[in-house]
Amino acid sequence: MILSPNTRKTLKALETPTEKKGKGSTNSIWRQPLAIVGLTIIGVWVFVAVFAPWVAPYDPYSQEFDKFIPPSAEHWMGTDELNRDILSRVIYGARISLPYSILLVVLSTIIGTIVGGVSGFFGGRVDATLMRITDMFFAFPGIILAMAVAAALGPEIRNAVIAITIVAWPVYARLVRGLILNSKSSDYVTASSLLGSSSIRTLFVDLRPNISGPVFVLMALEVGTALLLLSGLSFLGLGATPPSAEWGAMVSMGAVNFDRWWVGLFPGIAILTAVLAFNFIGDTLRDALDPRTAKALRD
Repeated sequence: MILSPNTRKTLKALETPTEKKGKGSTNSIWRQPLAIVGLTIIGVWVFVAVFAPWVAPYDPYSQEFDKFIPPSAEHWMGTDELNRDILSRVIYGARISLPYSILLVVLSTIIGTIVGGVSGFFGGRVDATLMRITDMFFAFPGIILAMAVAAALGPEIRNAVIAITIVAWPVYARLVRGLILNSKSSDYVTASSLLGSSSIRTLFVDLRPNISGPVFVLMALEVGTALLLLSGLSFLGLGATPPSAEWGAMVSMGAVNFDRWWVGLFPGIAILTAVLAFNFIGDTLRDALDPRTAKALRD
């Protein structure tokens, strides 16, 4: 699996233990321009997705005889080949692209955290076996493996989520394993073991608080990547199927009708803004967990 430079940088930073910071430093970080922009964009998309029936000016699935109406006062983003209002479809697309992207990140986190936690805590043959399995998934380019799985399961949005989850979980497994290896020799873990705590309790009660923060940072950064992969599979016809209003599928239709620039432009802008917003939030969370960055911003 090919990791983006942003993800590789995050993995290196998050595997280093962090210090606790005061409330003031965290508030200073969240007042940074990138954090404000990211939270604002995500807030707008969440609002649009929740209230889509009231925000959308037209029925996103309504079809008429005319087609490819350019952007105008009546249709702000124009219409597609079936005269469906693109603005309404972009709005309803947020109800598909965003929730499914978050869902597959949550599923990947659960699988990766369990595998990485067990591998790092028990070590030995368990660690060697689980990490070799993880390496097998890293050996394939992520999008190629996701395409193969989605093609085998069939073109459907749920199958695309399963395919991307299979591709995405090894990143979390590696991160959690590194965090566990850094923390399991700590004094508080030794004291817990001496007091008779079971391995399960030590793993999920004593070690979990120290790995939850970095995992949340990676989740925030990976939502954008998941959205791109999900849109990419839909663009290739392996994700959402017609007449679903999904951003990637809408961009695919725009590529087919390239001379009608508005058909693919506005769904592409929706993907761009959502991915940037999640990356901004992930970068802000990473800075909040880095004591050097937090101290610089506080000062």
